[in-house]
Amino acid sequence: QVQLVESGGGLVQAGGSLRLSCAASGRTFSSYAIAWFRQPTGKEREFVASINWSGSNRYYADSVKGRFTISRDNAKNTVYLQMNSLKPEDTAVYYCAATSRPPTPGLTKYDYRGQGTQVTVSS
Repeated sequence: QVQLVESGGGLVQAGGSLRLSCAASGRTFSSYAIAWFRQPTGKEREFVASINWSGSNRYYADSVKGRFTISRDNAKNTVYLQMNSLKPEDTAVYYCAATSRPPTPGLTKYDYRGQGTQVTVSS
């Protein structure tokens, strides 16, 4: 069993930065790949970024490439999403999810997910 808790969201002006954290409980955290998704109000969920268990493979949505960076610290059971050059269209609830499968962008079924953290980017 893995429990995920996101933090770090908030209100930021366009062009600003935020760092989201996904803290996990459970001794097997390091064996899971983690992805970040986001869901704007009234819209469907969107893949943002993912990282495999070791951090050697990372995937990004085209809309965030070059602006967002995903990383993990298995000693701290935490995955991070550094978000730079934020745009109003990045406004959404961001949540992390865990999978034992390779976290390719097309993967839709995850084993666990957190409750999410709100990110609001003002223009």
